[in-house]
Amino acid sequence: MDQPTSHSPSSYDLRILRALRRITRNVALHSKQLAAYSHITAPQLVCLLAVIESGPVTATALSRLISVSPSTVVGILDRLEDKQLIRRERSREDRRTVFITATDPGRTLAAEAPSPLQKTLADALNALPELEQATITLSLERIVDLMEARQADPSPLLDINASENSPESGLAV
Repeated sequence: MDQPTSHSPSSYDLRILRALRRITRNVALHSKQLAAYSHITAPQLVCLLAVIESGPVTATALSRLISVSPSTVVGILDRLEDKQLIRRERSREDRRTVFITATDPGRTLAAEAPSPLQKTLADALNALPELEQATITLSLERIVDLMEARQADPSPLLDINASENSPESGLAV
């Protein structure tokens, strides 16, 4: 039986799989560290930062902004509201529309919280030439596009234990 060459499709498959697993593990670990430090998970912080940046925003618009499902964003918003970091307010023009805004404690926490991206990674990426940053960003976005194009065919090798990795684990964002 032939061994895969260093450039065969199967060797790339394994290298990509290993890299994705390492990224997933590191994102989950950082989210846990962030939660221990600031009592907020990475997805909650990403959501809070998006609310602050976008101003009053609906849950549907927010879910599009941070690329998570509407049901996931509602769960995140519930937890942020429980912590009094955001406020939900009905629109005066259309009572069916609910806008989310950050509270003063939410703005303070967001300003003082560490980056939702690991500091060492953020610093290393910022030190790269802009072209390399753009290349990495485009490559990662392309991987996401490729993965989302085949959502009906989940890989058992990338199964994540739902009890360990809820949407709040940092894997949802």
